[in-house]
Amino acid sequence: MKTIKLILVLSIVVIAVAFTSKSVSEGYKIGDTIENFTLKNIDDEIISLEDYEDVKGYIIIFTCNTCPYSVANEDRIIALNSKYENQGFPVIAINPNDPKASKGDGFSEMKVRAEEKGFNFPYLLDEGQEVYPKFGATKTPHVYIISKNTMQVEYIGAIDNSSRDEDAVTEKYVENAVDALLAGQKPAKTETRAIGCSIKVM
Repeated sequence: MKTIKLILVLSIVVIAVAFTSKSVSEGYKIGDTIENFTLKNIDDEIISLEDYEDVKGYIIIFTCNTCPYSVANEDRIIALNSKYENQGFPVIAINPNDPKASKGDGFSEMKVRAEEKGFNFPYLLDEGQEVYPKFGATKTPHVYIISKNTMQVEYIGAIDNSSRDEDAVTEKYVENAVDALLAGQKPAKTETRAIGCSIKVM
């Protein structure tokens, strides 16, 4: 009887792990074509990728108010938009957290944080958490670089190689990828490991 119970428990665990692995592995991969999305910005305007007519691509960053890793990267995200928006690669930040599961990540708090830090990019709420699973994002921050002409994913991962300390950065993954795309080339490094907080769900 104990053996049967043990087998049953192990079977449930295996099924659960398989389901979890599938969920994590789903989402866009390098070379995949992404779907358009429409989300509300902190200025209460609705933002769609189709609104960006004269761009070469997008730097889409899943981030939030509360994760220490996201907070440590805020100045870097601002700098990315300052450097690349006028070159055709604007930053679009998306908060994927369920505010019920992550206190401090509600829409009103997003407005406050953006004002405090002087965000120079759209900061969208993934209300209903429908967008981030399509991308396969698992962390905050988690970056996806998209080419506009093909709507294909060119890079997935971290902003650079120092998740918490900007002064320790020796390799700027996103900048290198965007610079390559602007030069008409493919990024030399297309994937890195995103380091941050797990996305919060109810």
